[in-house]
Amino acid sequence: MKRLIDLTNQRFGRLVVLRRAGRNKSNGNVKWLCQCDCGNLCIKEGYNLRKGNTRSCGCLRKEVAREKIFRQPNTIAHIGNSDTLQAAWHPSKKDAVRSKNRSGVTGVSYDRHHDLWIARLYYHRAYVLNRSFHTKEEAVAARLAAEAQYLN
Repeated sequence: MKRLIDLTNQRFGRLVVLRRAGRNKSNGNVKWLCQCDCGNLCIKEGYNLRKGNTRSCGCLRKEVAREKIFRQPNTIAHIGNSDTLQAAWHPSKKDAVRSKNRSGVTGVSYDRHHDLWIARLYYHRAYVLNRSFHTKEEAVAARLAAEAQYLN
C-alpha cells in the first residue's frame, strides 16, 4: 500500500489545502478540502492537485472565458445590441436555420413523444418561459410575448 502524501497547508494555483476529505470510491484517490482565493470551499482529488490539473474551484475558468470573450472585436461590437439578437433569434427565410431547429424560431421546438410544441426563454439564469402548446403558432406567440416582456 502506498503512503499518503500529506497536502495540508500546501498551495496549488489558487487553492490552499485545508484537510483530508476522504477517498474517491471509483479510483481510490484521496480527496482534499480546499479553500480558493475567491473564498469558495471545494473538494478536489490530490492527484489532480499535484499534477496541476486543478488550480481553482472553477473561478479561474470563468475569468479566462470572460477575458477571451472581451478580446473578440465582433463580440464587443454586438454587446447590448438587441437588433443583432433579433436577427439571430428570428432568421428570415433567406437566412439559414440551424439544422437542429425545425421550427425556425429560437426557443420553440417540437416534442414528438408528447406531440406538443415547447416554448422556452432562459433569462438571468432561470427559465421565465417553459410551456407546451398544441400548435406551433401558440408556442411562437408565447415566445415572442416573453421576449417583449423580458428582453425589450
